[in-house]
Amino acid sequence: MSYNNPNPGPPAPAVPAPGQPYGAPPSYGYPPAQPPKKRKKWPWIVGGLVLAAVLGCGALALAGVFGAAKVASDLDNNSTGKNAVAGKMNKASVDGKFQFTVTGLQCGVGSVGPDGFGEKAQGEFCLVSVQVKNVGKSAEVFNDFSQKAYAADGTEFSADSGAGTWVNKDSSTFLESINPGNTVRGKVVFDVPKGAELASVVLHESEFTAGVKVPLRS
Repeated sequence: MSYNNPNPGPPAPAVPAPGQPYGAPPSYGYPPAQPPKKRKKWPWIVGGLVLAAVLGCGALALAGVFGAAKVASDLDNNSTGKNAVAGKMNKASVDGKFQFTVTGLQCGVGSVGPDGFGEKAQGEFCLVSVQVKNVGKSAEVFNDFSQKAYAADGTEFSADSGAGTWVNKDSSTFLESINPGNTVRGKVVFDVPKGAELASVVLHESEFTAGVKVPLRS
C-alpha cells in the first residue's frame, strides 16, 4: 500500500560524486545571500579635503578682517596723534623722511596777506614756525594737509592752507619739493576760536606716519 504525502517538504540535497566539492547550500526557495558591498572611501576623503579648505578659507578671512581692522585703527591713531613720538620746542625730531624743528608760536592774528587781498580769520590765526629738513634719500614735498594742532582739552584743529599761502609768500613754500639734505622754513597756520590756546602741534611727513607731537606751552 502506497502513501502519498501531500507535503513532501524540501528535497534532499544532492550528494556530490566522490572527489567533488560540495556546492552552495540549498536556498529552499529564498534568494541566495549576497556578499556585503564594500563602502567607497573616496567620498569621505573628498569631503574631508573640502571641509579643510572651507575652514582654511574661513581662518584666512578672519585674519584678513582683523588685519584690516588693525590697519584702520593704526591709521586713525596716526591721524589723531595717538601714535606720535614726543618732541620739544627748538629741538629736532624725525618722522619719516622729515626732521622737524618747531621754533615759535604766534596767536591773536586777525588776518594775513595784503589788505583787500588776504584772508581774514574766522576766529584768530595761530602761526607755528617750523623748519623742515629732508633726511631721506629722495625728494619729498611737505604740505600742511596732514598737520594738526590741539588745545589742552584735546580739541583738534586742521591747518588753513589758504592762509598759509599768504603767510609763506615771501619765504620757502611748503609746497616745494625738498631734496635730500635741504631745509625749508615757514609757518603752519591754524584758524582757532578767539582766546583759544594751542597746547601742542603734531607734524607728519604724511597722513600715514605716526608724527611728532611738540608741546607749544611750557
